[in-house]
Amino acid sequence: MGGELSAGWLSRWRSQVDAALSTMLSTFEEKYGYPPGTNEVRSPGAGDRSAAAELAREQLTPADLVTFYRSIGEVVLADVGNAYFLHPAGLVLDHLRADGPVPLDGADDARGTVIASDGGGIMFAVDAEGAVHRSRAASTESGFDKVTGSVQEFLDLIRRSVVRFADTGKPGYL
Repeated sequence: MGGELSAGWLSRWRSQVDAALSTMLSTFEEKYGYPPGTNEVRSPGAGDRSAAAELAREQLTPADLVTFYRSIGEVVLADVGNAYFLHPAGLVLDHLRADGPVPLDGADDARGTVIASDGGGIMFAVDAEGAVHRSRAASTESGFDKVTGSVQEFLDLIRRSVVRFADTGKPGYL
């Protein structure tokens, strides 16, 4: 799944994530003994597109994040590992405006925008160049370490985690 982040790439990414989720959900309750929560890649609505346009005007927003939000409204993976959430553009924008950018260790700009989290409160922030960083603990003050060099690589890591979880019950490390 290499190449440039585009609507076509995101469409293929979504199809692969949706297929893995379908596999996972078909036996989830039987395997784990309780019904699954929400596990979906949601299309953007009018409010999402409006928020994405506003987010695009923010200085720290990389072009790939704007491309993502033009095609994807939100990703909720409540039952994949400890859960993963790629926040909707409106929430990202609200947090950025209320709390400002988060400090990133080792990034060229050293400021980032929180775009995702897991079920344990770990946050993922993107810097102005598009690299994604993971918080060391469930706090923006804990510091962040670079996870991937681009939004596209981060999305591919999410995709691989969903596929691995559907196949083995273990998402791996993200």
